[in-house]
This record gives sequence, C-alpha cells and structure tokens, in this order.
Amino acid sequence: MKKLFLIAIALIISLSTNAQEKKQMTFQAEIANRSGDFITFFDSKNKEIKKIQVNKEGIFKDTMNVATGRYVFSDGNEFTIVYLKNGFDLKLKMDAKMFDESIVYTGKGAVENNFLAQNSLIEEQTNMETLLASTEADFLEGLNKKKADDLKRLENKKLDPVFVNLQKKNIDDNYNNIVKYYKQNYQANLAKSKMNNTMSPLFDYENQKGGSTKLEDLKGKYVYIDVWATWCGPCRAEIPALKKVEEKYQGKNIEFVSISVDVAKDHDKWKTFVSEKQLGGIQLFADKDWNSDFMKSYGVTSIPRFILIDPSGKVLKSDAARPSDPELQKVLDSLVN
Repeated sequence: MKKLFLIAIALIISLSTNAQEKKQMTFQAEIANRSGDFITFFDSKNKEIKKIQVNKEGIFKDTMNVATGRYVFSDGNEFTIVYLKNGFDLKLKMDAKMFDESIVYTGKGAVENNFLAQNSLIEEQTNMETLLASTEADFLEGLNKKKADDLKRLENKKLDPVFVNLQKKNIDDNYNNIVKYYKQNYQANLAKSKMNNTMSPLFDYENQKGGSTKLEDLKGKYVYIDVWATWCGPCRAEIPALKKVEEKYQGKNIEFVSISVDVAKDHDKWKTFVSEKQLGGIQLFADKDWNSDFMKSYGVTSIPRFILIDPSGKVLKSDAARPSDPELQKVLDSLVN
C-alpha cells in the first residue's frame, strides 16, 4: 500500500511538472559584442513582456509564459521578429555587430525562428523606395511578385502550421498597407507632377523687411521657394543647408523665398525667429497659413516643401529637392551657371 501511495505521489508530481512546463518556454541567448546587460521582448502593441539580464557566464537565460505569436526581440540597439510558444526551448547565438546576418537558433522552435531571421535579410534586399516610385502597373507587378515569393517560402512542412498562418496574415497585412500607402502618395505625387510646366499660382505676402512681395515681382529670375514654419523641426534642420545654397548662388539669376505657414497668432514669433537666426533670402508670411490659396493650389499638406519656378513663372519642380540634398545643387548648376 505504501509503495502504491509513493507511486501515486510521484505520478502527481510528474503530471504537475509536465503541466507547468507546457505553460512556459525557455529562451537562451549568447551574444558576442553585446550592447548591454539586458535583452527585451515586446508584443505587437510594443508592450514589454519580458526583460532578461545577462548572468555571470555572459549568457541571457530565463523562462517565460507567452501567448503563441510573433514578438519583437531587442538587444537595446537592434531588433528582430521572433516566434514564441510555450514549450519551446530556444537558443540563440549572434554577434551584435552583425546582428541580422549572424543570428542562428537551435533547440525547439529553431525552425520557425531561423526562417524569420533569413526572411529579414530577404526583406532588406527589397528596394521599396524604387518600387514606390514606379508607375502603378510596375508597382503592382513588383509587389505581387514579392507576395508570391513570400508565400512560396512558407511551403515547408517542418514549419508549425500556426506559425504559417500567422506569417500569411502578416504578408496580407503588409501587402494591403503598402498598396494603401502607395495609392495615397501616388495620387498626391501625380497631382504635384501635373503642375510641372504649367504657370505657377500667384501669391502676395507680407515681407519681413516691410511691405509685401508678389510672385510677379520676381519675374525674370528663377525662384526657389521654401514652405516652412517656426515650429517645424525638419524645416529648421534644413536652415544651415539653405544658407549655404543661398551663399553659393548669391548674385546669380535666382531668388530664394521662404514662406512661413505659421498661424496668425505666431506672427511676431516668426518675425523674431527670422531676425535672431539671421535668415537670408526673401522672408514672407502666408496670409492664411495652410489655407492660403497658394498653398492649396500646390496641395501643401506637409512641410518642409520646396518649389522651383522658372523666370517666366512656370513650375519646374512642384516638389523640388531639399537644400540638404546634393541633387538640388546639380539642378541649380544646370540652370543658373
């Protein structure tokens, strides 16, 4: 009877241990050239779910209870997507200086996570900027091919079916988001490009030095317009580059015009800012900030925005290069030198 009792106790302990193991997973990481003493996991809402500290042996190791799914793993400087599931015993080796290129997983859960590591390298090879800048037909052809290739790579019977379904959903979500982004920006860019080689809308704005300035006053010269505001960080970041461009083309057949879309209550703030920062060129204040007819005609919805107009008043570039972009000086050199 005592023996049976002991066997029963052992069985209960065994079942309890197995049940506990199923409610957690183990993660271990050996990171060469690590950037810190912690690694962190975040869920899809960017909420921290686990932070693991390095031990005396220089290894990050701990258990955690997770809902099966995709998570973000970060070493503090870089991040990568991981697939976590209770029952996994996942081991990672990597070099923080190479990060994505060096990631290798072993142990239970390695197949899916090595897939994700390789997938991130493949994603880096996709020139999304070129794709987004292409015609609608070429864009859809390229994006459809990418989606087909992404789905093809999932045809691996070793992959967890739950993981495959999550990846397919992620592929669909990314595809739809990229298409939505392209359509929004393509239509906006199309509207901008249609203004090129047409006569520019006109303006008549207050000049910081006194009086007002009209676009017609600048006829006979190229006009490079900077639409900005005192509160706009990216606008202010362009000021040093703009000053250098203005200095380089001083005395040439070009006028540099900065038009502020600050609201009326910030009028004095604008005047003070222009004086204190010793801004050059022609400094103007739009009459109705974003709602000025000139701004609406050019479809200005974000700043900084740069516009280039020729001596006859025609639009050369309704969305010209920024002062910090070397392309601008190439264009100006071809026009005014």
